[in-house]
Formats: sequence, C-alpha cells, structure tokens
Amino acid sequence: MTKKMMLSKMTTQPNQASSCKIGLDDGDPPTLRDLTERLRLTPNDGKIWFDDRRMVLLGANAFGVLRREIIESLGFSRACSLLMRVGFSAGSADAAFVRKHWPLNDEAGALTAGERLHAVMGMVKVETVRRDHDIPNGIFNAEFLWHGSIEAAEHINAYGLSREPVCWMQLGYASGYASAFYGKRVIYRELECAGCGGSFCRIVGEMTNQEIGSTHDLSWLTPGEYLAPRARKSSRQTPGVTTASSPASIREKIDTQKIVGISAAVSIALQKIERVAPTPATVLFNGESGVGKDLFANELHRKSNLANGPFIALNCAAIPDTLVEAELFGVEKGAFTGAEKSRPGRFEQANGGTLFLDEIPSLSYEAQGKLLRTLQNGEIERVGGAHPIQVNVRVVAASNKDLFKEVQNGLFREDLYYRLNVFPIRLPPLRERQDDIPLLIEHFLYRYSNVYKKNIPGLTRKASEALLDYSYPGNIRELQNLIERGVINALDSEPLNVFHMFDDVGFATKLNPPGQSGLNIDPTGELEAGTSGPDLLGRGKLDDTQKSAKCHRRSEAEILSNALYKTDGNVSKAARELGVTRAKLAYRIQKAGLDPSLFRHL
Repeated sequence: MTKKMMLSKMTTQPNQASSCKIGLDDGDPPTLRDLTERLRLTPNDGKIWFDDRRMVLLGANAFGVLRREIIESLGFSRACSLLMRVGFSAGSADAAFVRKHWPLNDEAGALTAGERLHAVMGMVKVETVRRDHDIPNGIFNAEFLWHGSIEAAEHINAYGLSREPVCWMQLGYASGYASAFYGKRVIYRELECAGCGGSFCRIVGEMTNQEIGSTHDLSWLTPGEYLAPRARKSSRQTPGVTTASSPASIREKIDTQKIVGISAAVSIALQKIERVAPTPATVLFNGESGVGKDLFANELHRKSNLANGPFIALNCAAIPDTLVEAELFGVEKGAFTGAEKSRPGRFEQANGGTLFLDEIPSLSYEAQGKLLRTLQNGEIERVGGAHPIQVNVRVVAASNKDLFKEVQNGLFREDLYYRLNVFPIRLPPLRERQDDIPLLIEHFLYRYSNVYKKNIPGLTRKASEALLDYSYPGNIRELQNLIERGVINALDSEPLNVFHMFDDVGFATKLNPPGQSGLNIDPTGELEAGTSGPDLLGRGKLDDTQKSAKCHRRSEAEILSNALYKTDGNVSKAARELGVTRAKLAYRIQKAGLDPSLFRHL
C-alpha cells in the first residue's frame, strides 16, 4: 500500500489520538510551524497579518457577545444560518490559501492543513477519527472530534446547556474548506456537541453530488441539513449554479477594469463619486502620480447621466503649450501653416459626455484663461474660427500637485481654481491604503499571468512581506510594474520571489536599510554574505563560515546538498529551512539527482 493510500484510509481511535501531542513540525507541509510563522503583527500600524490577509484579534468574550446579539436579533434558526454562511466563506478562503501556497500537496495533506488552520485561528482543536476519500470516484467520509470549541463554550456562558448542537460557524468552516477543494458540496453534521454537555464535539462529513458554483450564493446552507442526526438526500438544486468550481480555480475571475480596494480611503472616494455622479458639477481629483486618477474618472463617467456619451481624456502635460489650444478647442482650415483641414478639438469630441483633463497644472496661463471662459459659457471657438460652438460637456480635472499652493505661487489662475474645485475628491497614495495591497497584487497577478500565458501560483512569504513593507513612491503604477516584471522573470508554475521583482540595488536598499537582514544585492550581482539570495529555490541560505565575505551565486545543487547535510537528510526539515514546500523540494532533489539518504550522519 502506498503512502498516499495509507493516508487516505487512516483510522485513529479517539483515546489514542488524544494522548499524543502533535508537534509544531509534525507531518507534511504546511505544518503548525509553517502556519504560525505566517502570522505577523505590525502594532505600530494597528494591523495583524496572516500571510497577505489582514486579521483581527478578537477576545473570546467579545466573540460571545457578538454571537449572542446575533441570536437575540435574528432568532436561533436565522442566526445559525448566518453564522454557518460566515464560516463557510472563511473555510473557502482558507482552502484557496492552502492551494495557492502548497499547490503540490496531496488530498490528505490538504485536508490536514484545514484542520491545523482551524486550530491556528483559535476556534477548536481537531482530532481525526477517520478520513476516507477517493475523490475521482466521488468517495469522501470523515469523522472528527473537536476539543475546546469556542462556540460551545460561549453558548454555554450565554444560555447554559443546549438541546441541539451549537458549533454553527465551525460546521460551516469545515464544509466550506472541503467543498472548495472538491467542487462539490461536503456536508458536515454535528452528532455530539460540548454545548449540550458532552466532553467534546463529534462531527461527520460526506460528499454530495451537488456542485458548488459560487461561494457567494449560500442560500442552500440550511441548519436542518447540517444539524440533523441522519443524512438526508436532497433533490433541491443549488440556485444559480451552472458549473462546478475546479480545485485549481477557487480564485474568482478578476475584472481588470474594476477599481480594486476595500480600504476606508477608497470607500470614501467611491461614496463621493456616487453622490456627485448624477449632478453636472465639475469634479477635481487630487492625488499623487500613479494613484489611478484616470480609473476613478472613468468610474465617475460610468455612474453619471452622461454615461452613454463619450469619455475623452487629455494629459495636459503631454501637449506643448503651442498646441494646447488646438487640442482643446479644434482648428479651422487655414488657421495657421499646416492646418490643411478643419478638425474638432477634445471639447467637441466629448460633446454629450465627459472630458477628463489630467495634470491640469501643466496648462499655460493663457490656456487656463480660455478654459475658464469655456467652463463659464459652455461654448468654444476653434482656432481661426469666427463663430462660437455650443458644447454640453462635463469637465473632470485631475492634479498631482496642491492647486491651492500653485495659486499662491502665481502658477495657476485663482478664478479657474475655484471653478474647478466645485467638488474635490482626494485619492490616497498606496502607502495610506495598505489593506488594498493584497487585493491589488492578486489583481495584477491574474492580469499578467493571462497576458504572458503563465501559471503563477502566488508569492513566496518573503515576497509577500516585501510588497507589504514597501513604501511605493510610484504608487499603484509601481506595484503594477513590479508584478508584471515578476511574472516575466518567473518560470511557469513558480511563485514570485523578491528577486523576480526587486532586481536592482535601489529597490534592494529601500527594502532592506543598512543593518537589517534580508536580500542585499551589490552592483556586480553578487550576494552579500549572511543573507538569503536569489537562487532557483527562492531562499537558499549560506554557511556560517561564509558570513564574513561575499560569495558568488551558487548552483541549485550546492544549495540542496548544503540544506540536506544540515538537516541530516530530512527532506521536511530542509524544506522548512529553504522556505519551500516539501513536495517542491522533493521534486528539485530528484531533478538534481541527489539521494537524501546519503546525507544522513552515521
């Protein structure tokens, strides 16, 4: 029997399992240590991160109060449905996280990761009784014991012993995690519950034939189906489901034209757009270069009453002063040498729609005066023309400078400033919207993986931390360029590492100020001793004897040999040393023609 079959058919007696303490490094990746090491606190910023996801540290008593308020507001049945849906979504998200970072795990390893994640999140300690699965043949049966359930404890604190199982969110989590992997509904039922007076909770799970098409439509999650002591067959089809979710496609398709962001600053900007869009008011976007002012201007146009009209954009900084007037207002034939025919300007092209003037401070003082007259009168005159032309255009301007200071310095007309500043909207720099960085990374990674026809599974931990810690002087445009560069540099099916994106001295210096550990690259492309560097694995480490001198980049075989020697030929420990999955390291070792047993110390 193969190792995979043995894992698939594992059966453990509860009393035996509970007597054995699981170590942080036990089992295949992700081990408990692998998961706990992804927790990162940045208290100065008021944030907690689990890999690239922001977390919240919530006390058990606060969780209990929240749970009680939900129950008393909605009633037991509706509260149960709500908390199960929340748990299901959390389980689905964690399944995507495991698939992203450990894509080569077998089914047993992937399911074990879910049990460990449930424990790392502080919800419950999971003990496996049995887990039989043969996914190609549609077989999945599992039984687990839960020890120390937070839901059961808080329910007892609020209401005393219950007559029915009460671990609703945890049931939803287990179902969401397994369902996301297999693309079919996996239903877990709680047969025994500590909330009913038992010493532990006992859950069993089985797979149905009903497919999961969306993690957003969870109307089929009903308490009766999960809390019933016996399995019930359901012929009811999942509403709105047409196709199954493949395990490799848990991540939703990303709309490349959509504004990506959940931070408070972005939400405020979008709320302001919602309010001003139906009006004819002039809007002024303020923000540093690269924050996406054109994208927000497009969003304003789409939500306005002129959405069916054209959207015309002009970068004022890209037009010479001598041609600005012609570009804005058009030219009549013979107006100047070379004007062989009449042509409309941007105002006429945008008639019935929106004209977006980016970098408005770049306009000359004369052009500013003519723009002001057009905004006041609603009419233009072509260069060389004799008759005014009426236009119905909504003007949206954008500035990467403080226009009020420009007015004070005599570089911008005060009357035009007040004409444009009817409804200002500030767009924050990326350093002020750190919550959006993981979403933007995923957005650009999806886009450029498609553009360059590569399967990039995600980012290494070091790369994620580097992108989260970086200050982005170039804002979103710089992040976009970093991800595109990384996708180009990375091999197919290889996660992005730091050296794929930050490949010059300037970037390395910004990431690692003097005196800090991490990636350091000198102008010759060599690695500085005592740091981890850009090797084929992504995190090869140097010997202690080499810390005082610089060394050239070593071959992958040398790094593998060194790691195996340090760990006595233990592939799992070597994988943790190098910061990669065990499956990936085993593949690399086999490819390099190395035998781990030869590195064991006698």
